[in-house]
Amino acid sequence: MSRHNQFYSSETQAFWAAKALVEGRTISHKTEIREVRGWRLAAICERLRKRYGWPIEVDYRGAERFAYYRLKPGTDLKSLRYPPSAKALASGPAA
Repeated sequence: MSRHNQFYSSETQAFWAAKALVEGRTISHKTEIREVRGWRLAAICERLRKRYGWPIEVDYRGAERFAYYRLKPGTDLKSLRYPPSAKALASGPAA
């Protein structure tokens, strides 16, 4: 597998974050660590928001002000632009 294909594989953190958001989940850094042992959720969400135009909302909770991310309610999932690693999500929910 080429280096390019490895970077954009479906196992990336960006794929996980995009999939979780498309499924209607609210995710946090703690969720990412627990489920995929990942880091940098804020950077991934910012990239989805800025580069791909995703309407991601963030709530800060608790005294520590942890960030929780979700797609804006009512988002048309078919209109989303997906990063290369998450293109498979554009065809609908995974089985």
